[in-house]
Amino acid sequence: MNRFITLMALCATTISVNAQQAAAPAPVYEIYGKIDKEDLEMKTCDFEKDANAEILIDKGDVYYDHSLNQVGEYHTRIKIFNDNGKDRANVRIEYYSANQEEYISGLQGETINMVDGKAVITKLDKKLIYTQAVDKYKSAMVFTMPDVKPGSIIEYKYTLTSTDPFYLPTWIFQAQIPTRYSEYDTSVPEWFYFQPQTNMRVPFTKHASSQGNGGYGIGQDAVTFTTQGEQRIMTNVPSMPTEFAMRSLTDNLAYVAFQLKTFSPPNSFVQSLSNTWAKVGENLLKDDDFGKQLNRKLTGEDVIIAKAKTFKTDDEKIAYLFNQVRDNMKWDGSDKWYTIDGTSKAWDTKTGNSTEINLILYHLLNKSGVKAAVPMLVSTRVHGRVNPSYTSLRQFNRGVVYIPVDSTKMYILDATGKYNMYNETPYSLLNSSGLYVNPDTKDADLVFVIKQAPVRQAVFINAEIKPEGKMAGTVQISSFSYNRINCIDSYKTDGEKKYIDNLREDDNNLKITSLKFDNMDVDTLPLVQNVDFNLVLTGSDDNYIYFNPNLFTSMGKNPFLSETRNTDIDFGYQDNSTINGMYKIPAGYKIDALPKNISMAMPDQSIVFRRIIGEQDGNIAVRYTITYKKSIYFKEEYPDLHEFYKKMYEMLNEQIVLKKS
Repeated sequence: MNRFITLMALCATTISVNAQQAAAPAPVYEIYGKIDKEDLEMKTCDFEKDANAEILIDKGDVYYDHSLNQVGEYHTRIKIFNDNGKDRANVRIEYYSANQEEYISGLQGETINMVDGKAVITKLDKKLIYTQAVDKYKSAMVFTMPDVKPGSIIEYKYTLTSTDPFYLPTWIFQAQIPTRYSEYDTSVPEWFYFQPQTNMRVPFTKHASSQGNGGYGIGQDAVTFTTQGEQRIMTNVPSMPTEFAMRSLTDNLAYVAFQLKTFSPPNSFVQSLSNTWAKVGENLLKDDDFGKQLNRKLTGEDVIIAKAKTFKTDDEKIAYLFNQVRDNMKWDGSDKWYTIDGTSKAWDTKTGNSTEINLILYHLLNKSGVKAAVPMLVSTRVHGRVNPSYTSLRQFNRGVVYIPVDSTKMYILDATGKYNMYNETPYSLLNSSGLYVNPDTKDADLVFVIKQAPVRQAVFINAEIKPEGKMAGTVQISSFSYNRINCIDSYKTDGEKKYIDNLREDDNNLKITSLKFDNMDVDTLPLVQNVDFNLVLTGSDDNYIYFNPNLFTSMGKNPFLSETRNTDIDFGYQDNSTINGMYKIPAGYKIDALPKNISMAMPDQSIVFRRIIGEQDGNIAVRYTITYKKSIYFKEEYPDLHEFYKKMYEMLNEQIVLKKS
């Protein structure tokens, strides 16, 4: 696979600087091996007291050598505060090793500890540096820093050389631990113009431009050029926490990425390298590890195709072939936009990466006459949202099958998940873009992947309240779409005991005596759970019985307790819930306190909560409905969402009080 175009390399020397700097000056960079005693004695991060570790220095310096190889010199220094921060001592550096496209040299590391008031240095033993094969294109250099304990400082440096001058690496200024100093320096020949794309919540501490000289070649044949340098520094960068309903860290961390727009070598015209998605798709179809795999014959495929052709409708063919591939192939856990061993070998071994499995599915669909099916590249939720203006295959990490049905309906098939359904787009692909490529027409374009219809969950409780302060009853839970998939996945992955613990939300007063499933093997029907339960109503006494009708809803605890929010909220889909309950009042008791009927909504009406409670023939009838009209909220909308959830959970958890007559 032609992943990169090999060219040349350069040597640059800065001669002038023109800087634009923020008010706060950039801290002084400390070279490798120079450790301040204050840092060794430091007990906590100055600006994030509860951090387990802190990145003291993270610096990258990328330039071009005289062969136009791209050279990156990297230096990282980390302070360990406690045992929970010691995992930072495990380092893994991935690179493209095929054909020596990239290689690492000059790796050094050391751990510094304060012992009896003196700095004690333990060097990284080169014998403990390992190279692991990731796949046929990538390798990883792996090592663990020695003698790491609370109070240690670890640091390492290395050089990564790339023979691809057309890709300028992305730099991430933020991490899941705080970063005191992050610097990225680039020096690029005038022949290349890389357009930067930033994701920043605060300005750079320093952003400086410079010009220098460089050359391609050696001696009399050398060609000189001007270099454009950029220095970007951020300081005291807070950690990025994992928050409920956030997308990937990739979408939220502070970073700068680059896309090559033009290349203008000497004595030549300026070449525009601004890709369109159509061009990307055209190249994708020519790729040995993608487009050339689409028509590879599979062992025994004729029998499966013949069976598929007996079905009258495309929907029947799709369902049959999807189940055949899903049930007979094993996903190896690897996500790449390209194949590794190829579809034929993956089919023979019944194991493959995500793209191999789904290109097998595409091939069978195509040969069976489902001509609307085309391959598509997507990015999973954990990999990050696709930026439509950044035309790069690096944004994608999985191949799937796209079938446009009509203007309002589409199928996106992913046979890697054992509980995925052909007629339900996997949750991990929602609210991002996919790139489809049509092998017949050569068309290629982005499609935004979204779940239009709301997803439903219905709970019906029929229970009897006992005078001794207990409740016994039955529950029927009907789960549709993603709720169905999540329940089945959880039950089969975690086992019944853990599933039941989650169902009762670890409430030790709630005992489930029976659990039965209906429709578990029928994809087109909701999963129905039938539950028998007993509940001790805590707080009840000889005169009063207290109970909360919010049972078996998975909504016992408010997920938005924090007053602040760092990231956008992305639920993925609109999850609508209905909870109905009928509770028989015990003889000799009457209602003392009943929550009021209420309806409330977000300011933009995007979430509506309703509660209706009343007495009916010696029973208390309860109905809650929660309706969502959108699935994404910007972090600027969080104050309204936070206040709404606070009130909604107060309503959900408001108790009913019965009093002895």
